Amino acid sequence: MRLLLALCSLFLFTLFSFAQSVGNTGTIEGTVVDPSGAAVPAVAVSIHNAATGFMQTVQTDPDGKFRLTNIPPNPYHLEIQASGFAPYSQDVVIRNSLPVQVTAQLALAGSITSVTVEAAAETLENDPSAHVDVDRSQLLKLPSFDPGGGLSQAITYSTGGVAADSNGLFHPLGDHAQTSFVIDGQPISDQQSKVFSTQLPTSAIQGMELTTGTPSAEFGDKTSLVAQVTTRSGLGAGKFFGSIDSTYGGYGISCPGCGSTQGGGFSLGWGTAKFGNFFAADGSNSGRFLDTPEYLPIHDQGNNQTLFDRVDFQLGPKDAFHVNLFAARNWIQIPNDYDQLGQDQRQRVLTWNIAPSYQHTFNSHTLLSINPYIRKDQFNYYPSGDLINDTPATQSQQRQLLNWGLKADVATTKGRHSLKYGVDLKQTRLLENFQFGVTDPGFNSPCISEDGTPVPDPALLNPGQCAAAGFQPNIASNPNAAAPFSPALLPFDLSRNGSLFSFHDAGNINQYAFYVQDAITAGNFLFNVGFRFDRYDGLTTKTEPQPRLGISYNLKKTGSVLRVAYARTMETPFNENLLLSSATGIGGLTQNVFGSNTIPISPGFRNQFNTGLQQAIGKFILVDADYFWKYTHNAFDFSTLLNSTITFPIAWHNSKLDGITGRVSTTNLKGFQAYWTFGHTRARYFPPENGGLIPQGAPIGAGVFRIDHDQAFQSTVNLRYQHHNAEWIVFTYRYDSGLVISGVPDAGAALALDPNQQVSVGLACNGAFATIANPLTDCVGPGGKQGVVTSKLINLPQGGYDNFPSQENDDHNPARVRPHSIFNIAVGTDNLFHTEKRVRYTASFEVTNLTNVVALYNFLSTFSGTHFMAPRMLVAHVGLTF
Repeated sequence: MRLLLALCSLFLFTLFSFAQSVGNTGTIEGTVVDPSGAAVPAVAVSIHNAATGFMQTVQTDPDGKFRLTNIPPNPYHLEIQASGFAPYSQDVVIRNSLPVQVTAQLALAGSITSVTVEAAAETLENDPSAHVDVDRSQLLKLPSFDPGGGLSQAITYSTGGVAADSNGLFHPLGDHAQTSFVIDGQPISDQQSKVFSTQLPTSAIQGMELTTGTPSAEFGDKTSLVAQVTTRSGLGAGKFFGSIDSTYGGYGISCPGCGSTQGGGFSLGWGTAKFGNFFAADGSNSGRFLDTPEYLPIHDQGNNQTLFDRVDFQLGPKDAFHVNLFAARNWIQIPNDYDQLGQDQRQRVLTWNIAPSYQHTFNSHTLLSINPYIRKDQFNYYPSGDLINDTPATQSQQRQLLNWGLKADVATTKGRHSLKYGVDLKQTRLLENFQFGVTDPGFNSPCISEDGTPVPDPALLNPGQCAAAGFQPNIASNPNAAAPFSPALLPFDLSRNGSLFSFHDAGNINQYAFYVQDAITAGNFLFNVGFRFDRYDGLTTKTEPQPRLGISYNLKKTGSVLRVAYARTMETPFNENLLLSSATGIGGLTQNVFGSNTIPISPGFRNQFNTGLQQAIGKFILVDADYFWKYTHNAFDFSTLLNSTITFPIAWHNSKLDGITGRVSTTNLKGFQAYWTFGHTRARYFPPENGGLIPQGAPIGAGVFRIDHDQAFQSTVNLRYQHHNAEWIVFTYRYDSGLVISGVPDAGAALALDPNQQVSVGLACNGAFATIANPLTDCVGPGGKQGVVTSKLINLPQGGYDNFPSQENDDHNPARVRPHSIFNIAVGTDNLFHTEKRVRYTASFEVTNLTNVVALYNFLSTFSGTHFMAPRMLVAHVGLTF
């Protein structure tokens, strides 16, 4: 801790006494001259990237100088148009924050000039790591049906290796939310889903680089997906710009009782060459704020507000300063199922963030960047006013997560080398208060009836009393026991005269990292060589050296880039509820008397291999495909407490993940642009498990199993056409083959569900569906043969009841959510009245889940609970831009 304070103090002192672009974005600066070398003022200089659609234009000053800032890393085509001169163009590549110098000498109009153009230059990237670039022009046209979760939704719809989950969660390359966000240079590896925290609104984002390949050495903690986010800036704008918009959406007859969704936003930016400011305020309110455990939402009102402000100062030709300010709030009702109609649990999340940044350019080859930051999440979960209304348990929580630190590095180029070395120092302060008690006497009953139904008699306290009462003991050795009695929960069973479980603790997680990386250009080869050294001091300690190596080769004749890479990474545990989960031990609270078998959750390590290619087909189509293989010792996940939003980090002994990701995209073809992303993942996890509280559904087996991040195939198709920057239409198709279901492994487990659950998933025996009055308890065909148990929403392995053996295999044939296809369509205009004025009115109409598909994200999952996908929604947007 003293080391962290000393280093942060040193760098902060440097920030204010020692005194370009900010974060990972770049700058292009230079001079435009005529054939005699004289400056050419008031000339338009523009850059664009054909693949992402990013564009920026500035004018030269009286000295012929220009400066383009806040440019995401990518190849760009630079063009200069001046009256009396021939057009000038060249390709420029932004790879880091170092300014790219350009001196453009214009030829007189009519002169004979020779221009060399490589067909794939604007689309291909000679980069050893697979990634996707998303520009603001794409963000604005993506589906927008998840209140408070727009950033997560944009990542899911843009990246092939991501499996969608409920409430804005997503699984990158087989891991559960192992994502780091780097926002203008500030690293954030804590959870950003709306059930944990709040997200940066998409209205504040200029672009993103989403890396799913091997991470470079500057990135650590959680690296399955690294999202480098560039926010919008007013620096150099020369005028006021912004927008006002409002949104209204409803579900209509597709979901009576779902209520409506309203929202709106305001943004304003302005700036000069020396100063810039961009401000965005957004809010939403919805009757279906979270994904629900029933198709029709019950008790699911929620709202979200965010404020973002970015201030830029260009202190001089070599010094730049900027600060990001962010504050947000979520207030949410916790959705109920049909067995919880009287329950009134709620949640509130408050977030604030302050992140200044300073850069000093020593010369055209060396740049210093310093990024201190501090952010805080405050999470409060409230029980019902009367605890007895909570079922099957009552829970409450008051949790705080304060994260502060500093990331500083020096970037320098010399010849073939582009070197960066730096430190990443941070402390996370945790405060956890948690209360829990069982309210339903059938939830943890020591006895069951002959058909396996728990006996809700509060007088029964242990399995030894069952025989005398005419029941069977609810113990693991009884084949009829679906959820065996846990003696460890008995002291906290309020229905059996127990008392509330109460937990309080505080702790600090200190992390120190040093990294060095070098991008070496050798002809058509690019070698990324790096090394990262991490020290983790928390509930446990770990030191991990991490070599990184990536190689790519550009075959210019064929428009191809081949790549291969390796990374050793240290994987850190989730910080949310880390203190309590580390105190419960192997198997969680249900397996242990609290405090008797404490095993703190420790960091893990990973070996990751990637190989892939990019292939340009002319100037118009780009194909990118990547294969990944990851072996992790101490693999992390979350365990969800019943149908609440309270989750606990858990660790598995190890995991083996492999699969493919890909993307086929086009450049802008006269207003038409399209992409197709796809991915396949095998996510195999190995017990034992450490941490957690109370698992849902059937117990996990003792051997290797597919976790609920495993999905055979997911795919997104996005087709977009815009006519002359005005009318547009977007069609999106999302396919998910179905995540693994851990809590209902086979037909036998489905027959043990309660009546409401059976009806919710459309359970049937030989085509006859279960009803509330007549639930299914068995399924036998003619002649006593095994019947066929089916579900409208789940693919179930057969057997597992009576004398019929289960066909389920945890590794090769697990139960899964049924495949589902979701269609979205939107039409609109960015210039409703076709005016040439600066103020333009916008309007659009969007239909999400066009065919009103009823589908699940998950069901009784130990790791995620139960959540239905949103039904069809009609959304109208109106606004203006200036």
